[in-house]
Amino acid sequence: MLLNRILNNTDQKWRPIVKALEAAIGKDGVIRRKEELLTYECDGLTAYRQSPAVVVLPRTTEEVAAAVKICHDHQIPWVARGAGTGLSGGALPVEDCVLIVTARMKQILDIDLENQRVTVQPGVINNWVTQAVSGAGFYYAPDPSSQIICSIGGNVAENSGGVHCLKYGVTTNHVLGLKLVIPDGSIIEVGGSIPEMPGYDLTGLFVGSEGTLGVATEVTLKILKTPETISVVLADFTTVESAGQAVADIISSGVIPAGMEIMDNFSINAVEDTVKTNCYPRDAAAILLVELDGLSVEVEAYNKKVADICRQHGSREITTANDPETRLKLWKGRKAAFAAAGNISPDYFVQDGVVPRTQLATALDKIDKLGEEYGYRIANVFHAGDGNLHPLILYDNSVPGQWEEVEELGGEILKLCVELGGSLSGEHGIGVDKNEYMSCMFNEIDLETMQWVRKVFNPDNLANPGKLFPTPRTCGEAANAKKYT
Repeated sequence: MLLNRILNNTDQKWRPIVKALEAAIGKDGVIRRKEELLTYECDGLTAYRQSPAVVVLPRTTEEVAAAVKICHDHQIPWVARGAGTGLSGGALPVEDCVLIVTARMKQILDIDLENQRVTVQPGVINNWVTQAVSGAGFYYAPDPSSQIICSIGGNVAENSGGVHCLKYGVTTNHVLGLKLVIPDGSIIEVGGSIPEMPGYDLTGLFVGSEGTLGVATEVTLKILKTPETISVVLADFTTVESAGQAVADIISSGVIPAGMEIMDNFSINAVEDTVKTNCYPRDAAAILLVELDGLSVEVEAYNKKVADICRQHGSREITTANDPETRLKLWKGRKAAFAAAGNISPDYFVQDGVVPRTQLATALDKIDKLGEEYGYRIANVFHAGDGNLHPLILYDNSVPGQWEEVEELGGEILKLCVELGGSLSGEHGIGVDKNEYMSCMFNEIDLETMQWVRKVFNPDNLANPGKLFPTPRTCGEAANAKKYT
């Protein structure tokens, strides 16, 4: 085994590479022991596992560049990893690779309140940005459910969203500039400190590129002023369809909430069993959480309009929270939905498809039928405002054959989303989980054009190989193959 040869320091190829990495980053920043490498063999998509050959833990842009240059010179594949919370296998190591982990790059480099921007290293945790500026009346809008543990670098790679993406957009809408190390080890800067820069939008190109074009080592983010008033409305419904129709009507009425989330009955009870918010009615078919923010007079008017629309669609009870403590309590369950699913099932597989708001009811009905057909329970939680579905398929990985069936079921859900006019991903990325379904959404010319872009920055395919783009060329092949080469 190559790994054993590395550990025994006998492999002639790897000995100089490891020595070079240790010289560039320090011995304490290079991990080679087998038991330590196991920590990095997967990200949040734990069904796929592969140990890297070596892990490096740089602290600076220059150290990242040195590691990448060593890989380039020796033609060794490398994968960038942040906090490891991704759910699409984007940070999954490939065989015999160097894993570049940015967890030690956790400095907030600059806070410029006057110009509403913050510059951070990629290892800074999402929620730290808001904590750093909240005392001055600012916050960072993108808020994935994992915001207390996920890092900005990973958010940039996957173009993460969250509850507030409906009104304020996903990560790409809040990144002003990036310092990058590209696959030949060069350091470049794209974007800048102002929203609009002349020339090609290379910042937008890199955000969401899943580490296939390079790795971000500094990120300049846009921060927002905290709204004058924030209010959360909780409405319960007797059918999921009526909750979905209420969402469509709220948007069509001209109200743009900061966020709108739906949880079905299965999710409600899982959350109450785990978190015990005592806020969610256990007999409701679905609950709708609507957050409204802005000027006090505006929020007051929108609260009334949202409540009226919910009642028109059969909401039995409506709760409104204006104080921070109660608002957080109402959101607590939704933020803990994934953890709650893990508490009631040995394993779960979460998908991340998108459908038009007008197709929410149809999508949920068909997802339920797919669950019945395959024989698996599915809990549904989703960003209802922008149609971003997160069906959680519950299964037991210790039972032979269950993972393969669940993986196939997940693929059917993705194909359903595309058929309904939606997308394969809203915020979790493509990674290795969905790359073979890309041909369901894009034709050969589309995919070839994307590959042209990748080859400009990553001609040797050393940066995160096997991710984002499909191996098979058709949906039919995708249903029967999983090859990550």
